[in-house]
Amino acid sequence: MTQQVPSTEPELAGVRNFRDVGGLPTVDGRRLRHGVLFRSGHLAHATAQDAAFLSSLGLHTIFDFRNAADQKLEGPDIALPGVRNVNLPLSDPADGAEFWKMVRDGNLDELRAILDDGKGAARMVASYRSIVRDRTAEHSRVLHAIAGDSVPALLHCAAGKDRAGISIAVTLLAVGVERDAIVADYLESNAKHRRYKVRRSGSAQSAYTPEVMELLSPLFDARAEYLTAAFETIEETWGGVDGYLEQGLRLTPGTRERLRARLVD
Repeated sequence: MTQQVPSTEPELAGVRNFRDVGGLPTVDGRRLRHGVLFRSGHLAHATAQDAAFLSSLGLHTIFDFRNAADQKLEGPDIALPGVRNVNLPLSDPADGAEFWKMVRDGNLDELRAILDDGKGAARMVASYRSIVRDRTAEHSRVLHAIAGDSVPALLHCAAGKDRAGISIAVTLLAVGVERDAIVADYLESNAKHRRYKVRRSGSAQSAYTPEVMELLSPLFDARAEYLTAAFETIEETWGGVDGYLEQGLRLTPGTRERLRARLVD
C-alpha cells in the first residue's frame, strides 16, 4: 500500500527539484498514480526534516544516477531506514570530469573556449543522445525493477534535471504518458526554487558575473531541445518507442503491463 502524499509540493531545505510525477495524463485518458514515482536532485544535503518527509513517502527504492565524481563532490545520499539504494551511474566515472572541473574552476577565457557559440548547448544535446543510445541496460534495469516490487521509487541524479530527467521520461514513455506532458514535467526543473546551485571557485564578484552565468546557462537549463534530441535518437535508432522498449530495453508485453499496473490509475 503506497502512502498518500500532500497535494501541495513540500518545501525541502536540502533537496532540490523534488516532485511527485503523479497526475500526468496518458494517451488513453488515464493518469499517472500519485505517490509511486518521484524525482529530485541528490539527497546528500537533506536535513533531518527533509529525511522525515522522505521517510513518510513509504519509499521502496532510491535510484541514484550519479557517478563517483558526483558523489565525491556532493557526498553520499543520506540513509533512509528500510529504503533500498541503487546506484546506476549514467555517465562513465571519468566522463566529463575535466570538463566539469573547468566549469567550476575555469576563468572567463577558458569558459568561453568550451561553452560559447552554442558549444554548451551542443554538448548537452550530445549527452542526451548518448545516454539514451548507450545506457539501455541501466534504463532496462530501472523499468524492470519498477514493474516488480520497487515502488514507490525516487529517481535522482545531481540536479534532478538531466540523467534523472531522461530516466523519468523513459519511464513515462513506457506507460504511455502524453509526449507534451513529459516535456512539460521536464521543463518544471527551470523553476527558480528547483535549480541546481552552481558551485564556482573564487569570489562571488568574479565567479558569478552576468557573462559567466550566461555561458553556464545551457548546462543548467532544462531545454525542450535537449529532451527532443533524446526522443529523436529513439526514433532514429529503434524506429520508435515500441522498438526502443522491446529491442533496446528488453521489455516484454507482460512487463509493460505490470509497469502500467504499478504506475497508472
